[in-house]
Amino acid sequence: MTDQKAPNQKVSTPDWQKIETVLLDMDGTLLDLHFDSHFWLEHLPKRYAELHKLDEASAQEYVITEITKEQGTLNWYSLDYWASHFKVDIVALKKEVQHLIGFRSDALELLKFLESHQAQVILATNADHHSLDIKLPVTGLDQYVDKIVSSAELQIAKEDPAFWQALKEKVDFDPETTLLIDDNETVLDSAREFGIRYLYTIMQPDMRSPERTLTRYPGVSQFSTIIDS
Repeated sequence: MTDQKAPNQKVSTPDWQKIETVLLDMDGTLLDLHFDSHFWLEHLPKRYAELHKLDEASAQEYVITEITKEQGTLNWYSLDYWASHFKVDIVALKKEVQHLIGFRSDALELLKFLESHQAQVILATNADHHSLDIKLPVTGLDQYVDKIVSSAELQIAKEDPAFWQALKEKVDFDPETTLLIDDNETVLDSAREFGIRYLYTIMQPDMRSPERTLTRYPGVSQFSTIIDS
């Protein structure tokens, strides 16, 4: 595995006749990452400052520093962990800005295409059950997939190659005939190490931020580029 990034390569349509399983990430892939970005980088620091009577700049620096320490671990994705760590009701604070939750621009186009495809469709997410309980009722995403598996359920973050073996034991799939779309390239690295063949990333996880220009995997700007017309 190399950390070196290269200019995004041209995306080609996969051979859908060979794909039996589609693994989809949630945040930043199907759902606009703006909700999460805004919550963790802006809303939580602001509310933390108010609740603990601190100045907002200091609170923001502290919150972001603490969150960064846990990046890529189960704690990073655990709302219970952060509620205890920051001594605030994270779920309640998330609900204050849940109006920002929504699909990326053409995610429904992909999901509707997959409804007509014969592959099993699995939502493989690092989101814990609190996050799912907030987002699924708002989006109805669960209606478009065959199964939802969270890293919290398996107790292994997707960044760890062991996650995919644990997932395979829960949802049988052949890595050689499996396609994964995820905005997190460390996750894609772990999936590649496990042997998943078809790997794609997302060029604009947060729809209010610029597209990425450097990726290690074929980057999707519009799902129509990989949908078999």
